Amino acid sequence: MTETAHASASPGKQMLSERVYAQLRDAIMRGDYAPGDALKPQDLAREQGVSLAVVREALVRVVGEGLADRLPNRGFAVPAFSDRRWQELTEARRTIEPVVLRMSVERGDVDWEARVRAAHHRLTRTPAYVPEEGEYYSAAWAEAHRVFHRTLLEGCGNPVLLETFDRMWTAGELARRWSAQRNPDRDGAGEHRRLEEAALARDADTAAEVLTRHLTRPATGQAGRTHHEPAQRD
Repeated sequence: MTETAHASASPGKQMLSERVYAQLRDAIMRGDYAPGDALKPQDLAREQGVSLAVVREALVRVVGEGLADRLPNRGFAVPAFSDRRWQELTEARRTIEPVVLRMSVERGDVDWEARVRAAHHRLTRTPAYVPEEGEYYSAAWAEAHRVFHRTLLEGCGNPVLLETFDRMWTAGELARRWSAQRNPDRDGAGEHRRLEEAALARDADTAAEVLTRHLTRPATGQAGRTHHEPAQRD
């Protein structure tokens, strides 16, 4: 193959890989695969009409996001839901995110303040539930929720820490998709409001404390549940 032919083939392969990755990611997040289900490259390649190389590239990406596990000598699989896995993820978030929030409160500029206010406004104005999506939080609310939490941390100015947040959030979102339903006993809106207020008041101590409590409650609610039972939402 000439250099010209190789160069022209690369973008096409990248587009295929991006398409397969997006479809696989969406399928996992929709719950098309149960916890622990195998993700067989040969089957996926046949279903998508692409090469094994393209499928493996897509699988490596979903593994990197925490949406699949790479098993020694056994290929790939959707993560098996377990209380231990949830507790480990929550422990990691409680350890890292309050520290990053402190940095964000201390370093964030006026533009960051405006983004936090806008993200919180969008979150409060987005319906958490819509009839066609049943008992689960709406996709629009889930995205507004993610953006609010990420925006709070973006003032830290450290892309490595933000990438760590992104990975933990995606893995946590998968677990919540399997288990999270309505929890009328929790004042999530109030918790988010207090987070915004403390951050914009530049009160790093209070902001970190509120976030730690916010992240602790879901872990408590998750303990001992199966993926068919309702759990709390952070």
